[in-house]
Amino acid sequence: MSIPDDAHEWVSFGDPEEDRTWVVDVTFLASAWKCIYNEGCQGVFTGPAAELAEGCCSYGAHLSDKKDVRRVEAATKKLTPSQFQHIKKAQRVGVVKRQGEDLTTRLVDDACIFLNRPGFAGGPGCALHRAALEAGVPPRHYKPDVCWQLPVRREDATDESGHVTSTVTQWERRHWGPAGDEFHWWCTEAPEAFVSAQPVYLSLADELGALLGPAVYKMIAGYLDARAGRSAPLPHPVVRRARS
Repeated sequence: MSIPDDAHEWVSFGDPEEDRTWVVDVTFLASAWKCIYNEGCQGVFTGPAAELAEGCCSYGAHLSDKKDVRRVEAATKKLTPSQFQHIKKAQRVGVVKRQGEDLTTRLVDDACIFLNRPGFAGGPGCALHRAALEAGVPPRHYKPDVCWQLPVRREDATDESGHVTSTVTQWERRHWGPAGDEFHWWCTEAPEAFVSAQPVYLSLADELGALLGPAVYKMIAGYLDARAGRSAPLPHPVVRRARS
């Protein structure tokens, strides 16, 4: 039987504690995707821009709520000049830009203020990510929600009876709206990003546990562990296309 070019395998199950159904993209969670920032990532401009080492940080991060803002601002106070290239700018004007109800990280030279650029003594990359690792805590304790969750996407929908359906999958271009159409490159579409030695559900275990809850993560991980010993989920479409 022919498999559609963009097919993913999904599994659904009831939440053990809530009136909720989980619909999980096991093709993505079992895939070898990894963040390849500064290892071939071409960024999200209209053309390849690996030399800028901006990754998906070119437009700053949209902050989800006041709790998200408080975490990022508290983390900023822990950063040192050796970790944060733009620390003086942050101290002068702050790291969050507020436009009405829209909250984003401030931009410096057309990219997120937290992004250390090539040439910085500490090396390029997210200052929050680096500082969290050096402090021995998961990066999600310092970074904006959208940053630590990418490229995992959780979407909740509530029906008229109050039952919630939560879908767990990957971020795709369409999720960014019209702006996504302008990306020259997006990592979940790129075979060079599917090179991890571990499947996503293990490499992003901390992030998934925080996003889904420990009990639900344990159910998903147990299911995929069992599948690995019998019949692996359908390979990711990007991987299938690369092989063919």
